[in-house]
Amino acid sequence: MAHAHQGTVTPRVVTLTVSDTRTEADDEGGRVLREALAAAGCTVLRHAIVTDDPERIRAAILAAIEGDGADAVVTTGGTGIAPRDQTYEVVDALCEKRLDGFGEAFRRLSWEEVGARAILSRAVAGTRGRAVLVALPGSVKGVKLAVTRVLGPVLPHMVALLRS
Repeated sequence: MAHAHQGTVTPRVVTLTVSDTRTEADDEGGRVLREALAAAGCTVLRHAIVTDDPERIRAAILAAIEGDGADAVVTTGGTGIAPRDQTYEVVDALCEKRLDGFGEAFRRLSWEEVGARAILSRAVAGTRGRAVLVALPGSVKGVKLAVTRVLGPVLPHMVALLRS
């Protein structure tokens, strides 16, 4: 069943690269994320690189929602199982409603590309108020897959539902 507002919303997105080592010069994942979201019809308001520190990640996400008025905040990086990977915990804690199907769909599609290593991804999505929160892996291939096959096709509809 199609909703009347489907496809009529242009999501305003803030993107964040979560990394202790990336700089603007070598942030390939962040660049690909912005390009893929723009190709999916989103307006990227701004991009920032945030260190893999829970308080800084949390502050950056809240600033994007409250200060920039973003409809969505999409992060790349920090979703693995290494000791410094903290993005999942921060995004999960900020979500009021978690969208379990996002991570499930991403991991299913990832399985086709990387096999059993797909289970190591802790990609997650949910909502906070009227904003969508998404945590993607740091790999360029993972970002492309997530945006082109899962997030991009449904983000305008998600934003429209949250605005209604």
